[in-house]
Amino acid sequence: MRKQIIFLLIAMMGLVTACSQAGAGASSEWRDEDFVLVQGGSVMNTLSNYYGTGITLDDFYIGKYEVTQREWQEVMGSNPSQFQGDDLPVEMVSWYDVIEYCNERSIKEGLKPFYNIDKSAVDPNNQSENDQVKWVVTIHAEANGYRLPTEAEWEYAAGGGQQSKSYKYSGSSRADEVAWYWRNVGDQYLTGDWNWPIIESNHGQPRPVGGKEPNELGLYDMSGNVREWCWDWYGDEVNRVLESGSFRVVKGGGWIGDIRSSEVSFRGKFEANGFGPDQGFRLARSK
Repeated sequence: MRKQIIFLLIAMMGLVTACSQAGAGASSEWRDEDFVLVQGGSVMNTLSNYYGTGITLDDFYIGKYEVTQREWQEVMGSNPSQFQGDDLPVEMVSWYDVIEYCNERSIKEGLKPFYNIDKSAVDPNNQSENDQVKWVVTIHAEANGYRLPTEAEWEYAAGGGQQSKSYKYSGSSRADEVAWYWRNVGDQYLTGDWNWPIIESNHGQPRPVGGKEPNELGLYDMSGNVREWCWDWYGDEVNRVLESGSFRVVKGGGWIGDIRSSEVSFRGKFEANGFGPDQGFRLARSK
């Protein structure tokens, strides 16, 4: 009888240990509920820069939300954001910071990093006079790790993909339903012309992710809150992939900006080493 009890205790301890290990690993596994599988195809949103161009996108995954400060802290061990809060989008991150985060999170979750980062070389394709970083960043196209969306992927997803209703903003043609921008991010709703001192005195700042209505695909904050980095070099021709440039594309507008920049079709640009309190990102993955 005593041997049976001892055996039972050992078995129970083994079960507890196994469950404990499974629970510990769960936080670093790929979580489907945090992402949306975007069905590829031709662009359906009639207001998109890519509508009628003949471009066809493959299926891909994209984050439901902008990457939060909690998610950044869990991977990078620090929080660079000016406005602190676990559920606020991370901001004050450069394009290079974000590329590193993608690889670090991929490694942590057992995925193959999408980017190869060479910090010892100077990127000859980076034409910026103000960017002193200029790491050489190349891709592993077959990798299953996290990455930034391309501009076309971002705009396609923000515009509703195959379920698009051709809204001006991501999920609505009424900005206040879906976007945090300068008028509605402070103590009171502002009117009149854009004015930074008024925005600042109104205590404007980013808001927790997911606080507005989602778009047709269930994606939040693709209009407003923080501007989102994309992979591409910025150029005047939207339907042309550039091999060089001075700026990287940013999309979606931010809490500081006017509502025009929150339109799905708006194309922003920022030097890769740039950062600000309205500059963040969301993740993508290839299918």
